[in-house]
Amino acid sequence: MFTGIDHVAIVVNELESAIASYSRVGFTVVRGGKHPIGTHNALIAFADGSYLELIAFTKPDTGHRWQRALAKGSGIVDFCLSTDDLAADVESMRRGGAKIGDPFSLTRDRPDGYHLSWLLATPETPFSGQLPFLIKDDTPRDERVPRARSHRNGAGGIRTLAIAVDDPGTTSRCYARVLGRPGAPVQRPDLEAAGVVFTIGPNEVQLLASKSENGPLAQWIRDHGQSPFELVLANPGAGATTLDASLLQGARIRFA
Repeated sequence: MFTGIDHVAIVVNELESAIASYSRVGFTVVRGGKHPIGTHNALIAFADGSYLELIAFTKPDTGHRWQRALAKGSGIVDFCLSTDDLAADVESMRRGGAKIGDPFSLTRDRPDGYHLSWLLATPETPFSGQLPFLIKDDTPRDERVPRARSHRNGAGGIRTLAIAVDDPGTTSRCYARVLGRPGAPVQRPDLEAAGVVFTIGPNEVQLLASKSENGPLAQWIRDHGQSPFELVLANPGAGATTLDASLLQGARIRFA
């Protein structure tokens, strides 16, 4: 079963620039290391155990789906849900109508030389972006996630991830199949949108469709396809604050 948001991926053109700008906004950013697929990353970990992954490509053309998305602009590109049974959840997603590949191995070498490894299962087109990819650690998760989890800006964790989709009812079937329960209706008048919300562990995942042809979600789907649109972070002291997207490499992030 899904147990919560493991991390949210933010694809950027240049990693050092992203580290500098996210640090300027008040996040504690830890260099994560290199993957063998031509990427390197830096991580922003939260007290709730989730994290943001700033990821950039070190090779000009890897064929990775996130590199294709980067051609349309940097920002939030994908998300990972944690699971207590990877194989069972992959099968449940398939029964819910999703195309998702078999689990495969990936690694990362941290700057201190520690070699991390895990299994991933990723949805295939057209489901990538609107459905999560899943992870199962081989090495301890506490080695994958930085221990530095406090931030000058007070961010404490991921509250809500909003995903722009064409049809929340169709997309929600995969989530409902894994979780064993339907989502609840949700209205987002601020986005001219409505859809379905699932509470998954300490987090919310909202599947939202635009109620207007010219609403922000409709425009997002035209430009980026069905994919994560907005991230809401818990910050009891900040109130409702939207962070400067130009400093966040195009990612739409706010506190609530």
